[in-house]
Amino acid sequence: MTKTARNSRQSARVVPLRKGTTLEMVRLCCPDASQAGLISESFGLAVLDSDGIRDLHEKLIVETADALNEGLGERAMQIHLQRIVGSYVGSAHGAGQFYSRAVTEARDATAKAANETRDEDLDGPVGFDSAAQRKREFAADMALQSHALRMAAEGAVAAYEQVVGEKWKPFERPVDNPGQSVDRKATELQMAALG
Repeated sequence: MTKTARNSRQSARVVPLRKGTTLEMVRLCCPDASQAGLISESFGLAVLDSDGIRDLHEKLIVETADALNEGLGERAMQIHLQRIVGSYVGSAHGAGQFYSRAVTEARDATAKAANETRDEDLDGPVGFDSAAQRKREFAADMALQSHALRMAAEGAVAAYEQVVGEKWKPFERPVDNPGQSVDRKATELQMAALG
């Protein structure tokens, strides 16, 4: 085997990719329109215009792309929109995860409050909500926030497809592994010292 063939095989390696957040992941952790409506009704909160949020964000990104069209080439536009849409999707996913934790805390607090032998979980003085009620209300607020961000992300994804002409998918970057190159250098130095 020649030296160049051996070097090309050694340099060809599998680079692990860091998976990006997808719109499906957002849909799994953020409430949909019907659940957000039910939460609004149950807690006496404002009913969100889900379709309006989605349509406005789609229009916003399409108009932004139109304004940038002359200044950016096709590939530059795709990269720019990839980043913008990725930030919307990432923001919605983060809000959805926070909402999920808030629901878990509200359920735990409500279950504890149902146990009549626990004095610390009893309702507060007249005029004050119990800790469990405050946690349920907080979870409801987080539900509406994560739903609004989900709809904004869905609008951004739809705009990407409209402008670029292909479905949006998250950017998958190589996993950072700076220790490996340091280890390799240390190994080379040690082997050189051994002769």
